[in-house]
Amino acid sequence: MDERFPNMELPLGFGFAMAQRPEAMERFAALPETEREALVNRARGARSKQEMRACVDALVE
Repeated sequence: MDERFPNMELPLGFGFAMAQRPEAMERFAALPETEREALVNRARGARSKQEMRACVDALVE
């Protein structure tokens, strides 16, 4: 669990991908809770590293 999001379990790969893109983490933190939950659910459904990275990349594009 990330201490910035105490009520949300971030998928491991999602957390790692965001750690590599600090601007993505900042934008994720600024999202409304419902949007963060939707993105986390999308990340949970990712079937590859590329799909997981695409979830993070969407935050900064």
